[in-house]
Amino acid sequence: MRNATNFKITLLGALIAVGAALSGTNAQAGTEKLVVAGGCFWCVESDFESVTGVKEAVSGYTGGSTANPTYKQVGSGGTGHYEAVEITFDNSKVSRDQLLNLFFRSVDPTDAGGQFCDRGESYRTAVFYKNNAQKAAAEAAKASAQSDLGKKVVTPILPAAKFYKAEDYHQDYYKGSKVVLTRFGPKRQSEAYKRYRTACGRDKTVKALWGSDAPFANKY
Repeated sequence: MRNATNFKITLLGALIAVGAALSGTNAQAGTEKLVVAGGCFWCVESDFESVTGVKEAVSGYTGGSTANPTYKQVGSGGTGHYEAVEITFDNSKVSRDQLLNLFFRSVDPTDAGGQFCDRGESYRTAVFYKNNAQKAAAEAAKASAQSDLGKKVVTPILPAAKFYKAEDYHQDYYKGSKVVLTRFGPKRQSEAYKRYRTACGRDKTVKALWGSDAPFANKY
């Protein structure tokens, strides 16, 4: 009887130890959200949804004073909002440091007036931090980008504000099949997106600035 009791105690101890180990693993690996603004949110969403470990990228608006803003309001100016993307990622597969370094090298962080052909406050770059760890990582990534470029990086590191999801038609625009009217004539959204991205000079500018370090520019 004593041997059976000792066996149960030993087994219980082993199960507790395994549970603690699994709990520690889960505490280290989980889902995290990072919000960045890099000009046209269609492009930022497209770029980061191609990264292994990213679960989702959502286009939206943040950083301004207007509640529940519309695309028209943000684009017209005066709301203070940026076009931004909320990136949800598995931090056991890709780190915030990696994503932030990819971000700075996917935009022109020396441009304070917008990005590429898109000008105005809503198209400026920014990183929005949710906690001190994200703030420190963003500041380190900014310093690294500035050092590598040898130019002043103007992208601000800002405390997170309320993130408003953009209208449904903006989500996954880069792979949409709906036919839309463009200056090139009627096109599927995916084709319209490619033409817009090329015409806007995003990848051409990023390649000229970052060279082989540009992570997404060679896709188009």
